[in-house]
Amino acid sequence: MPWQISNNQGETKYPTFINSEPDSAMTGVRSNSAVNPTSSTQDVSLSSATEEDTQTDSSLKPSTNAVEETSEWDHSSEDQEGDLDQESTPPDQKDQQALQRWSGRAWIWVKSKIPTPQEGKTPWYCRVSVWVGIGVVTVSGAGVGYGGWKFYQLYQNLPEVTDLSTYNRDGTLTIKAGDGTILMQRGPATRDKVKLDEIPEQLVEAFVAIEDRRFYQHNGIDYQGIIRAFGSNLLAGGVVEGGSTITQQLARTVFLDQERSIVRKLREALLATKIERQMSKEDILEQYLNLVYLGSGAYGVADAAQVYFSKPVQRLTLSEIATLAGLPPAPSQYSPLVDLEAATERRNMVLQRMADAEVLTVARAEQVKQQKIAVQPSSPKRLQVRAPYFASYIEKELPKYISPEALELGGLTVETSVNLKWQEIAQTVVKEAVEIDGRSQAFDQAALVAIDPRNGEVKALVGGSSFADSEFNRVTQAQRQPGSTFKGLVYATAIAAGFSPYDSYKDEPYRIDGYRPMNYGNRHSNNWRSMISALSSSVNVVAVRVLVDVGFEPTIKMAQQMGINSPLKPTYSLALGAYEVNLLELTNAYGTLADEGNHVPVHGIRRVVNQKGETIYQADFKPKRVLDKGSAAITTWMLEGVVESGTGTPAYLSDRNVAGKTGTSEEARDLWFIGYIPQMVTGVWLGNDDNKPTWGTSETAAYNWRQFMKQVVEDIPAEDFPDLPELEGRKGSIKAKPHQPNSIVTGSSAVQKDDPDYHRFFSNTNKTNYNSRSYNDGYSGGYGYSGGYSSGGYGYSGGYSSGGYGYSGGYSSGGYGYSGGYGYSGY
Repeated sequence: MPWQISNNQGETKYPTFINSEPDSAMTGVRSNSAVNPTSSTQDVSLSSATEEDTQTDSSLKPSTNAVEETSEWDHSSEDQEGDLDQESTPPDQKDQQALQRWSGRAWIWVKSKIPTPQEGKTPWYCRVSVWVGIGVVTVSGAGVGYGGWKFYQLYQNLPEVTDLSTYNRDGTLTIKAGDGTILMQRGPATRDKVKLDEIPEQLVEAFVAIEDRRFYQHNGIDYQGIIRAFGSNLLAGGVVEGGSTITQQLARTVFLDQERSIVRKLREALLATKIERQMSKEDILEQYLNLVYLGSGAYGVADAAQVYFSKPVQRLTLSEIATLAGLPPAPSQYSPLVDLEAATERRNMVLQRMADAEVLTVARAEQVKQQKIAVQPSSPKRLQVRAPYFASYIEKELPKYISPEALELGGLTVETSVNLKWQEIAQTVVKEAVEIDGRSQAFDQAALVAIDPRNGEVKALVGGSSFADSEFNRVTQAQRQPGSTFKGLVYATAIAAGFSPYDSYKDEPYRIDGYRPMNYGNRHSNNWRSMISALSSSVNVVAVRVLVDVGFEPTIKMAQQMGINSPLKPTYSLALGAYEVNLLELTNAYGTLADEGNHVPVHGIRRVVNQKGETIYQADFKPKRVLDKGSAAITTWMLEGVVESGTGTPAYLSDRNVAGKTGTSEEARDLWFIGYIPQMVTGVWLGNDDNKPTWGTSETAAYNWRQFMKQVVEDIPAEDFPDLPELEGRKGSIKAKPHQPNSIVTGSSAVQKDDPDYHRFFSNTNKTNYNSRSYNDGYSGGYGYSGGYSSGGYGYSGGYSSGGYGYSGGYSSGGYGYSGGYGYSGY
């Protein structure tokens, strides 16, 4: 800067503006030693002005009292030299000169305000205390600003608290039925929630008196309570009273963990005030009383009433109420099941607080204190699962839709599709099937599943007769041969390829590449059978011939698209259900026919909600067309014939049409029936876990199907199946890929010496009047089902004895299945 500063002690010095002309330089105290000899050796020059600076500042000639004369000097300077400046100075240099003049004036003013240090004293700006003070103020301000910013962030990140009813603790799993009924709860969950108006008033008063006496006065934080608790604890030399309000406890339970930190306490306080602003006192109390942990696995007052006293909360006595109210601070310490003496002391403290709060008379409190606590423990409600097989299926399905992290954290509520009423009907039907039919027909297990074919939702699922005896789920885990039930998928493929249901094949002994399929009972009609007739009577030879004509590849592809996930191989026995599937996927495949060719993957989970009430999974399965509508309608019409006049007549319903197919694996090890109406497809399986043969037939499965469906359809309006499309001239929607065998042998040439029917076949063919009746002993072109059920079994004309299933003509009593490479399959 173009000035000098005089630094004489004891007087104020101002900047000395230096001009190139010595006689025009003026300062507050002249620098010329002749004028002021005492200051000539003490002035310290801060800078020397350049010639340009000297010329620029020559107009600044303040008087000795520069501060007082600034204004007058300013005007005179401008008046005297303004014209000269305008003529000789460029515009940009004039701006610079003006800036310098103003900066000089500013410095003069600032310097006049700074006190001159006394002789021998340190200037203020050199004092350590001054700068320490400035540092403290700066750091404090920064800290306050940062703290305010973090507080704002903390508040903004608080969770929403408008609805706490969906809250579940970490580690819990709740599975609900389609109507919201809880099927199962696992982990630290409240198993019996109650409304506030269902809770005794004295119970509410007891909790308020002992936990938060100013609950109705504060806004979430009770500052008086904090001070009082601090004093009480200080006098007692330990923690005898807490300062947290009921609202703070609720906030901690729902949103926070048990970490001991200032941040957690601050969040707790902020959440409490937020809860108070958004919820009424009554709602806060209701949530708190349903969520507070009261020891021994009891969450909430209703659970605690059951666990400690084996009674509903409405029937608690005053002594029992006070006992429960004393539990929250230390449930294990004050539990009457752990320490009855400590529980009694705590109960008495609650009674005293109630008396102090004047919600109970002193006399009444003293009277109750004399009573003993009479505990009667029991397990919390709903530890028994209402639909155990279905619930276990849902638990195994969860990992498909939920991340491992969410599963590990828990707190999940799973909303499912099961109809609880239908589920209970299914459980009864399965149990009775095993207890009644199983005894006479030598099977000890059964399974049933019902699916809504239009959305793929499971409506009922029972995987066995007793979950307590065996948790093995025979709907989803048992892989069994489906027998003739697989024929429905073979025929559906053929119809889709353009075959007509009236296309006919001869029912006679048939050997292809060394493989000979055997009809049920080793009987042949020796007549031409249409596809619809052969399906109705479950003729195995025709099913294999249809498979050969349509091809392995189209059949397997169609079955997979319809819902079969288990491996299938391109062999002739595929047509007879030789490859194992489970009941769930087979029923789902038939559901594709029920939904007119649309396939929806089977599922039981609708939605999954986490502990904060956020939806983390929502089912969104879309139907996929895998079979054209016409082919689906024709196949359904063919399967209606199975129920109306074929092997599935025990499944007949009087008020609506039913389509379906029976199936029996080798030696009747597996008995099946899969049937459907437009709105529901249900599958039934009967058999033994050790795969032992049974004495039953698939008609037993069809009968139990009817036992279930006749009750279920009371809730389902009757609907017709789609109309049968025009058959004449129709074209297929897929291409057949016929299989080319190496050899085909039919008729008597197909029967070999090691065949089970060899002797009977040739003894009958030697007769001059050989026909289906002479060979089949009454088979007469079909299975001759008549008369319904006979004593001890099913009464069939021409082959079944009334007391069992022994066959004449080579059949031993109690055995009618054959192994050794024969493609045997029953109904």
